[in-house]
This record gives sequence, structure tokens and C-alpha cells, in this order.
Amino acid sequence: MAKQGYHHGNLRQALVDAALRLIEEQGPQGFSLSDAARAAGVTPAAVYRHFNGRDDLIAECARQGFEIFGDLLEHAYAGGKPTALKAFEATGRAYLAFARKFPGYYMSMFESGVNYNASPELARASERARAVLTRAAEALSQHIPENRRPPASMFANHIWAMSHGIVELFARGKPGVNAPFPPEDLLEAGIGIYLRGLGLVPPDN
Repeated sequence: MAKQGYHHGNLRQALVDAALRLIEEQGPQGFSLSDAARAAGVTPAAVYRHFNGRDDLIAECARQGFEIFGDLLEHAYAGGKPTALKAFEATGRAYLAFARKFPGYYMSMFESGVNYNASPELARASERARAVLTRAAEALSQHIPENRRPPASMFANHIWAMSHGIVELFARGKPGVNAPFPPEDLLEAGIGIYLRGLGLVPPDN
């Protein structure tokens, strides 16, 4: 592809899209800014009109990813309907669905080492996504006696960590890793065990 310099339409988004493809293929540490420029069909010098460097480009990929992630979590949570429990479980499934559908975004958000405070926009987007899970945990934990109720942020982070672990181990199709059960079933069972321990799900459910 011939180099097109600065006049490339929406060059900023073209570079993000190129970076996402490279992240999917090579991982977030596997490409350079020059690689992204080449994939977008522009000169490396043109990149610096929009990004200060490679980390800045990855931070924008992460910001866009968190915006999509937050939208999906909000949609799954659906205002806590039909019940706090069902809404909470839906957010876990949305986590897996996002990781499967948007691997480039997912890796830029969680595997690149990006600083979530790299920009106010990224900080807001990441916090918004986290807040959905915290809100879901807070609504569900109202059914636990106050003296046995964990902080909502701890509750949410336990489920976040479980979801992330299942994604990393079983939902990404890594060579040599065979999931003993579908990732959705593993997550549902894990959440069920966790919630039973808190007394939120009857033992016979």
C-alpha cells in the first residue's frame, strides 16, 4: 500500500483499527508504532500528529474498549431486572462475550500494562465499567445480613477476577488448553458456589 501521509481521512481511527489487528495477531507487546503506521498505510511521522507514542495509541485502544465494555455491561445489567441475582449473573456472561468478540480491545485493556490514568477519558471509561459490576454487587448484597455483608467493591472484584481467570484460561482458545466445560458453565458454577457461600443462593438451587 502506498504511503498516504497525513491526509488519510480519519487517520486517528485508522491507526487504532490497525493497532487492534496487530494486538490480536501479535499481542500488545508484539508490534511497534512503525508497524501500526505501515498497517494503516501511512508514514510513521504521520502517527505523531495524533499520538505521542505507542503507549498513547494503546491507551486509546483501551479507552474505546472500555466504552464498549461498559455499554455491554450496562445492557446486561438492565437496571437490575428481572431480579438482582439474574442481573448480576448476566454481567458475568457479558464479560465472557466481550472477551470473545473483541479480543484486541480486551488485550489492550487487560494485558498491555496500560495505565488507566493515562488520560482522564480512559480513567472515566474504566471506572464506569467497574461501577456497573459494583452496582450489581451492591444491589445483590442487600439480601445479606449487614454483619455478614462484604464491601460491594470486594464482592465485585471477586467476580471480576473469576471472570478474568476463566477468560484467560479457557475462553481464548490458547494452544494446549482444553476447557473441561464451556467457559459459560464454568463461570455460572463458580458464581453459584460463591453466592451460596454468602447465603444468596439456596443450597438446593
